[in-house]
Amino acid sequence: MKIAQVAPLYESVPPKLYGGTERVVSYLTEELVRLGHDVTLYASGDSQTGARLRSICEKSLRLEGGKLLSPLAHHLNLIETVAQEADKYDLVHFHLDYLPFSQIRRLDIPAVTTLHGRLDIPDLYPLFREFDDMRLISISDAQRAPMPWASWLATVHHGLPADLHEPTFTKGDYLAFLGRISPEKRVDRAIEIARQVGMPLKVAAKIDEADRSYFESEISDLLVNSDVEFVGEIGEKDKTEFLGKAAALLFPIDWPEPFGLVMIEAMSCGTPVIAFRGGSVAEIIDDGVTGFVVESVEEAVEAWKKVPSLDRRGVHQRFLERFTSRTMCERYLEVYELGIAEKKRAALGKRGLSLAI
Repeated sequence: MKIAQVAPLYESVPPKLYGGTERVVSYLTEELVRLGHDVTLYASGDSQTGARLRSICEKSLRLEGGKLLSPLAHHLNLIETVAQEADKYDLVHFHLDYLPFSQIRRLDIPAVTTLHGRLDIPDLYPLFREFDDMRLISISDAQRAPMPWASWLATVHHGLPADLHEPTFTKGDYLAFLGRISPEKRVDRAIEIARQVGMPLKVAAKIDEADRSYFESEISDLLVNSDVEFVGEIGEKDKTEFLGKAAALLFPIDWPEPFGLVMIEAMSCGTPVIAFRGGSVAEIIDDGVTGFVVESVEEAVEAWKKVPSLDRRGVHQRFLERFTSRTMCERYLEVYELGIAEKKRAALGKRGLSLAI
């Protein structure tokens, strides 16, 4: 198959540091290439891929330096470029949320869109009702809940390369928080849980400029005179040790998480997850096997007491069974075939109507 993967430009593919969507696009692209498909990746020029790279900007927008005034301009240029070249492909796979919808309507080839963000935003609903002909892919069943009526083609869970991280089967001597400092990620809960159970906490997290005031007003004081080590933002190569040596990953979210890539990153290292219920969490964590799903700090503290009973080899095995990039890729290929078949049926329908007229 000739496939175009269209990634956001904020981070390279894969990202140098933080960046969930771009990381997933990278894993999917490389698996498609390994399976022999002809893949073109539309991404920033500092991306690394075994596919054909079609760069729209020289560097990823977030790390280019200086204050970027109009990231939208770069993405509109990206969408226009893909539209002009779309007839080269059997299928175009967009990862830009709703931005390309108007152009997708005008493409003469099948196109699918994976939605990577939260959908509990009422402002989105009129747009998605208008573009009810878009073929959408969710990253969890829970992500669909605010818009069950949308044009869903399938749910495909994220996956990681099976050998990306070397699992560690020792019990670990600290708790870990990995991701982003923001109100919905609730690192304050992680700090409180660690305090109550008497374990050190290591926080490896990105601070966006939009969240810096939150960090300074709500979080920085919690780090003073505490057993918390703020590691900062880390890259892929550092995650194996960071997660693998942790006793457990804390995922104390306070929002409808669409997926939560860090949960399967921990599982791939054999590390259990204590996660607050919300969004996809109960869909990803097998309660009592790969971790525990809780609803309060108090429940998290109680769950921590049961972590030693979990088999870290069993945590890793469940990752291999459910969340590898090969599994993700095979599922996407099934979805691509569905999209192509739908397009052919639609084209035949139009041809029949034209002949009848």
